[in-house]
Amino acid sequence: MVKYFSNDVDIGSTWDHVVSAFWQRYPNPFRPFVFVSISTHVLTEDVVYREVTADHRLLSRRLLMKTNRLPRWAERLFPSGISRSVYIIEDSIVDPVNRSLTIYTWNLNHTTLMSVGERCVFRDSVEQPATTQLKREAWISSNVYGLSRPIQEFGLARFKSNQVKAMKGLEYALSNLQGETPQRPLRDTVKGASEKAKGTAKSLASAAAPQKPPQYV
Repeated sequence: MVKYFSNDVDIGSTWDHVVSAFWQRYPNPFRPFVFVSISTHVLTEDVVYREVTADHRLLSRRLLMKTNRLPRWAERLFPSGISRSVYIIEDSIVDPVNRSLTIYTWNLNHTTLMSVGERCVFRDSVEQPATTQLKREAWISSNVYGLSRPIQEFGLARFKSNQVKAMKGLEYALSNLQGETPQRPLRDTVKGASEKAKGTAKSLASAAAPQKPPQYV
């Protein structure tokens, strides 16, 4: 049995900007993962094939390599020497005539543990100006005997949470593309505020410390 996920999102940017941001989404400070989606742990991107068809569509196939840390329960089941790198195929079709971008991604290795296929379709919104509609679908399966159902449930739950981070990564690329100041990740904001607070506290402590009376020789 395969677990299925689907959702629809409206992106507040034109289709042209979204397509441009798609090619510039790596690197970004967000770290989603099942086996696909946007992340900072993309190690390599290689174009395997690219063609412009007679009807002006751009077809591309890329090979991505990402790092992947297995969850603790999976580390107990699989050999310690199992590869932590995940190889992903990404096929994309840019159709400027119909103003659509279709992306298919799936993992090449670790398919016994979990196989994740994803399809994203970005279309120019007819109803809302300067808006792009995204339909995201995912299929998650596992071939681990006796554990396929809980592994699929785990993969589905992780995918649902990570697709939110994937959107943040795309928004980050859009901000860079449009010359805006990208929103800093929360962890960086908290870290900066904490360091600033420590500095302020140190200054206040120094000011409040009793001063030694001057000594005259």
